[in-house]
Amino acid sequence: MDKLRMVGGNPLNGEVVIAGAKNAALPILCACLLTDQPIILRNVPDLQDVRTMLKLLQEIGVTVHFPDAGDRSHLVLNASVIKSSEATYEMVKTMRASILVLGPLLARMHSAKVSLPGGCAIGARPVDQHIKGLKGMGATIKIKSGYIQAEIKPPLERLKGASILTDMITVTGTENLLMAATLATGTTVLENAAREPEVGDLAELLVKMGAKISGIGSDKLIIEGVEKLHGAEHAVIPDRIEAGTFLCAVAAAGGEVLVKNCRPDTLDAVLVKLKDAGLKMEVGPSWIKASMQGRPKAVSFRTSEYPAFPTDMQAQLMAVNAIASGSSTITETIFENRFMHVQELNRLGADIAIEGNTAIVQGEEKLSGAIVMATDLRASASLVIAGLAAHGETQVDRIYHLDRGYDRMEQKLTLLGANIQRIK
Repeated sequence: MDKLRMVGGNPLNGEVVIAGAKNAALPILCACLLTDQPIILRNVPDLQDVRTMLKLLQEIGVTVHFPDAGDRSHLVLNASVIKSSEATYEMVKTMRASILVLGPLLARMHSAKVSLPGGCAIGARPVDQHIKGLKGMGATIKIKSGYIQAEIKPPLERLKGASILTDMITVTGTENLLMAATLATGTTVLENAAREPEVGDLAELLVKMGAKISGIGSDKLIIEGVEKLHGAEHAVIPDRIEAGTFLCAVAAAGGEVLVKNCRPDTLDAVLVKLKDAGLKMEVGPSWIKASMQGRPKAVSFRTSEYPAFPTDMQAQLMAVNAIASGSSTITETIFENRFMHVQELNRLGADIAIEGNTAIVQGEEKLSGAIVMATDLRASASLVIAGLAAHGETQVDRIYHLDRGYDRMEQKLTLLGANIQRIK
């Protein structure tokens, strides 16, 4: 199992190029199941989760082609032949996003069998809203032997348009229902829809494929179903969470870094908090120049759905707060188990206590290197950030979590001057 070893204390300087967004790429890959024509994608990140999704799609029958040798960011998907409508437990257990094949398979093939999902152990993240919405569109669904078995039964020939109000805001639920609704008869209204930029990016691709969607970017999506979708070409939006992670690394380690190929307009809540922490920033349309001298200032925040502060940035900013001047409170409202990195940060010398869904952070002037263990994707990023700022050597174990969501993070940090290496 790979590990990362780093010696902290080096400020970060130079340029870093942000990859395509993992959370946009995964549903966009699944959208290929809605058409028998090729989907051409660019700016796809080379991540373990993406490779897992491609393997799942290939098992279903999708052909995957990389036109440019050695470049996995440009690919062509062709789902002209679907040989299976099943997503097995072996494929789904490592990645919750595999549930995203359910909607498009059901809409196009009229049946789907998808294992209940796995992924990071950060909370329950139930799929009941997916099931509720698809049932509202006429699907017959039962849970049997750990699988969601869905089908469209006569007299229905296709899913039918419906008004769907989810009980909670769910990103993957919105994406699944959005994809399913594109091939339904009539009009579907999704209320309480997730507003994340990644949902909007999926919707933009679906429109290029011939879908009729209005309200993109709002909490109310209106989809007029069409009989057939066609091929399209699309570039995945830059990863706002990767960009935010590197900005937190600069805030913790110091230095001056130009973050390129990013979307500052999707990072408003994060940029406000980093500015409060003392990070100096110049912002352009697709870049952020960030610099930090001295200790950051402690900032309190609360996670919530977009456009508020993202739960996927909570651990990284907590690492900054761990070495900040002053104390802060961090309230997590999305996932109940998303403080598992706290005990690992405390192993590095942080002073963090948990009370319910709130973490109280007393900033320490110095952290000390230690052996720590990644517990989930964003937790692993927080440990890397803390290790960059700590004195001495830090070793982060179980970085397969990191590889699920960050494209060659240690290589990018090395180019910025960090003393970091992967141990096989």
